[in-house]
Amino acid sequence: MKIGANGIEVNYTVEGDGPWLTMSHSLACNLHMWDEEAKRLSRRFKVLRYDTRGHGGSSAPAGAYTLEMLADDLDALLQALGVQSTHFIGLSMGGMIGQTYALKYPGRFTSLALCDTSSRYPAAAAGVWAERIRTVEAQGMEPVVAPTLERWFTEPFRKARPEVVEKVAAMIRTTPAPGYIGCSHAIPKLDLTARLHEIRCPSVVIVGKDDPGTPVAMAEEIHQALPGSKLVIIPSAAHLSNLEQPEAFNRALSEFLEKTGS
Repeated sequence: MKIGANGIEVNYTVEGDGPWLTMSHSLACNLHMWDEEAKRLSRRFKVLRYDTRGHGGSSAPAGAYTLEMLADDLDALLQALGVQSTHFIGLSMGGMIGQTYALKYPGRFTSLALCDTSSRYPAAAAGVWAERIRTVEAQGMEPVVAPTLERWFTEPFRKARPEVVEKVAAMIRTTPAPGYIGCSHAIPKLDLTARLHEIRCPSVVIVGKDDPGTPVAMAEEIHQALPGSKLVIIPSAAHLSNLEQPEAFNRALSEFLEKTGS
């Protein structure tokens, strides 16, 4: 389904019944990254998944995006659907959007799960993102597919589960170049660590032990700055820990959500 929100069309899906729960995906993925989690969670929650600006079936306008813009997109979507409060699960870029939203729209999240994400990037990271932007501007998405998969999954998993890896490869490959570029301008400007103490809802930080992109040290920094949060480190998982170790990921998520009383 599509709906107008913050000047763009946002593609979304809603499943199940119960308290609202919103899921936000990684850069270069789409709402289908959460297919298995949505099946489980929709037994207890009204699960909203959506494609971030520039991804999947949502509009992909050219130009640099900001994390505040992406948070405003989410707010406009929630308002259009009549959602007053929601649990939120975000992975990688989705977690960055979640932190930005929680700070800009306090009190709207019932709980917050930040997965394989960061609360800030060092200045040195800007060059890496600039190079990715140049590559996609010149050659499209194909050159970033293989190196992204190497960061997102451990080598043993890539060999053992090629069907999962190929599903993600297809998501990366079909991400609109303007959307990837727009979000790649936003991500390296992330700098929220010093403000995380303002977030008051129950929170969990989940990270794959072998995540090279947003490593355990970044998760620990979020955990230390976020009052009352719980940290869960998932062994034998890289960046997309929900896909590489789904049982451990979903167990951590379920235990957290049960403790929120929902």
